[in-house]
Amino acid sequence: MKVSHTPAAVSAASGDSNLIAHAGLVPVMRLAERCGLSRLVAEKVELTGAANGAGAVADAKVTSIVTGMAAGADSIDDLDVLRHGAMPAVFAGVPAPSTLGTFLRAFTHGHALQLHAVHRKFLSELAAHTPLLPGADEMAFIDVDSTHKRVYGRTKQGAEYGRFKGIRTLHPLLATICTPQSRPVIAAVRMRRGKTADSRGAPKFVSEALATAAEAGCTGTRILRADSQFYNAGVIAACRRAGAHFSVTTGMNPSIKRAVLAIPDQAWQQITYPTAVPDPETGELTSGAEVAEIPACTAFASRKKTERITARLIVRRVRDLAKPAVMGEQGELFPVWRYHPFSTDNPAPTLRAEREHRHHAVAEQVTAGSKASALAHLPSGHFNANTAWLTLWAMTYNLPRATGAQTSAFHAKATTATLRTHLVHVPARIARSARRITLHLPHNWP
Repeated sequence: MKVSHTPAAVSAASGDSNLIAHAGLVPVMRLAERCGLSRLVAEKVELTGAANGAGAVADAKVTSIVTGMAAGADSIDDLDVLRHGAMPAVFAGVPAPSTLGTFLRAFTHGHALQLHAVHRKFLSELAAHTPLLPGADEMAFIDVDSTHKRVYGRTKQGAEYGRFKGIRTLHPLLATICTPQSRPVIAAVRMRRGKTADSRGAPKFVSEALATAAEAGCTGTRILRADSQFYNAGVIAACRRAGAHFSVTTGMNPSIKRAVLAIPDQAWQQITYPTAVPDPETGELTSGAEVAEIPACTAFASRKKTERITARLIVRRVRDLAKPAVMGEQGELFPVWRYHPFSTDNPAPTLRAEREHRHHAVAEQVTAGSKASALAHLPSGHFNANTAWLTLWAMTYNLPRATGAQTSAFHAKATTATLRTHLVHVPARIARSARRITLHLPHNWP
């Protein structure tokens, strides 16, 4: 393909007040209005004591930030994307980015909790109005994970040297909900200091995530999945109080190691993964993964009896390729294995329970998507402003997911970047006639 005219025959001119670059924001924000986003903010968010009127019309400011994030804004200055061309004709009352920055900096910890309540209710409304979580009345998975977000400003509150040497980070915690037929949506988020332990506040966070899942229509079997950082008695107790199952990686602590090494060889069974590659000569899986189960294993035995947990211990082992087996004339003598145990009360058969636990990695897709959207930066030096930004990102993440679920089967499982490209970044020219506005879209838009 090449340009069809010579450079001298092509020119560009700015100043057309009837063009908009993100016409897809109109149906996206119509859905937000139908689900009551503005009403929920007006009811629950009240920035009392904010100076210079920063807390006024919080509903308009929140919806403006969500709209800007849906368009791809990843900083406060980027929210100016809502003020180009004919955008004032289709969206009324868009504040300037400086006004929105002042609004975010007015947040306190209590105001951030109010915004969490809006996010929780907004998700339940999206699930009620769209096929966001198909099959949630039968089975749903709640995944808890943490991530570290690198920051560069020396004055950012809460930024500390934590897990990564020499890198200052903030440490968000997030919980997602998915079903066997759907991609994950965000149930809850928390902003923490950079060196905060993963498990700090986890029981309360898990309780909130499970309650949010129930409000979003997850009335069937609920299974909480988490990594070994969340393997503690408080998290398991929170699951049982909520009537949910758990599937949590345990790690190889001394008691678990003794139990795993006592498993007889005949108890291990082969498991097939979709990505496993069969050996062309023997037909055996090159992954060499095997699974075994200890039907009843008591965890937290050093704690008092009411806090001890007896559940299934399912172990997956794979060959440790970094430590090749000793070879000799008699063949392989000492195979070396890596063990991956997890504790669960999931009633499914062993192999199915193991596959479902490994699917916990789906939460990483949300983290990856955040880096291509509004969480690419934490734009403020104020900790509570970044907390509010994180919660607004979570609401924005769920909104295009609900829009995609209404659009097609493909968009119901598309990535955030694809949803933005196909459904939001649609250029249009507006035409006014008889007090009506028509958006003229490109022909053959994908």
